[in-house]
This record gives sequence, C-alpha cells and structure tokens, in this order.
Amino acid sequence: MEKLYGKYTHREYVHPDPLEFLYDYPDIEDREIVGFIASALAYGRVNQILKSVRFVLDQLGESPYETLVEGSGRAFVPKLRDFKHRFATGKEMVNMFKGIRRVVRKYGSLNACFLKGLSKTDENIIPALESFAHELGGGESHLIPCAGRGSACKRLNLFLRWMVREDVVDPGGWEGVLPSKLLIPLDTHMYKFGKALGFTERKTANLTTALEITKEFKALCPDDPVRYDFCLTRVGINGLPDFEDLVSEG
Repeated sequence: MEKLYGKYTHREYVHPDPLEFLYDYPDIEDREIVGFIASALAYGRVNQILKSVRFVLDQLGESPYETLVEGSGRAFVPKLRDFKHRFATGKEMVNMFKGIRRVVRKYGSLNACFLKGLSKTDENIIPALESFAHELGGGESHLIPCAGRGSACKRLNLFLRWMVREDVVDPGGWEGVLPSKLLIPLDTHMYKFGKALGFTERKTANLTTALEITKEFKALCPDDPVRYDFCLTRVGINGLPDFEDLVSEG
C-alpha cells in the first residue's frame, strides 16, 4: 500500500477528477463550498462531471462564498434553470445552494456546522455526517445522501477526505476533524479492491460495506484509514499496470 501511495499520490494523476477544482481556491471559505459542489456532482461519466462542475462554478464567479453567502443569491437562479447532470436538475442545485447559504450564515462555515454534530467519543464521523446532511437538507435531494438510510455516502465521504486530509493531493483546510475517524469513499473501484483483498464479502456497496473496508484499512493505518483511497482508485480508474497485480495478489 505504501508503495502504491508513493507511486501514485501526485498531482499529475489527479486529472480527470473533480478534486482538481479545489486547487484554484486558496481561501478555505471558498474551497469548502467548491469541494461540496464538486463532490455532490461526482457521479456518472468523469468528462460530464468535470463539465457540470465547471459550468456551476462559472455561475458563482471568483468567490463562491461571496456569491452564495454574502450576495442575494438571485443572480445564479436563471442561469441554472436548464441545468442537468444525470438525475440532478437546476432546481435541485439551487436548493442545495440555499442549504449551503443557510448553514454558513448560521454557523460561519460548513466546517463549523460539521463539528456541531461531532463528539470526541464518536468512533467515526457517521453521527456528524447525519447531522451535517440534515442541516443541508439531506433526504430532499439525492445530491445530499443520508447515512441514516444505509447509504455509503460515497460523495460526502469523498468531500470529507478532500477537506480533512492534507497531502500533495488532498488540499485539506478543515479543522477539528481527525483523519482517523473518516470512512472510505466507497465507489465501484474501491468496492472491487475491497472484495479482491478480502476486506469484505458483502454483495452490496452500502454503509456496512464501507465500514468493513474502512476497518481493514484502519488496521493498516490507524491514524489515517483513507490514506490509500486516492492511489487505489487511480489504479482502478486509469487502468494502471498495478491494477491486475493488486487484484491477483488479493
């Protein structure tokens, strides 16, 4: 795992990935909003994901924080009227924006809102994840999944990886959340690796499966169980040479 981490955890392997948009926003107040938007749309064909995220961010100008939180929010509504990304509509995006604005105005940041639901005694971030999704209007739209319904919450966990961890790939910026409490963002590639490596035998990629796979990674790296998420998914997504070797070794 460490060999793969050292080999593939580099910016040159990020594209094409919605994570790349976060690098353009040095201010955390902008970056957390961009990260949330990019992760919410991170499903489907990657080229369409990048196209959709770019379109949405273009409507928010240089500072998404100023546009969504400090502005009236009315300017972007007509521009998103005909927006469509797989199952997501412009109306759903506008409602998500309203949730972001409401939360940031109430707590000061998405980070502060997340911390409200996090206890030092929590084994992982699931309780905080549920509280966070509820505050943002989770359940009203598939853009914000709810862990309480058994969802693996892949996109929310991806967002948390980006915001909590900090290395040459994950930009970080959030405070108060320990990487040790994060869960694996369970996509099809990580699910395949998890089964091949014997980390799970479950037939569905749900929250229980994510917990099982995370537990095994935590045994390898207790302080940072999602450390290997990026390098492993790069191997799977890009069909890199290590893919077949890793699966066959598993």
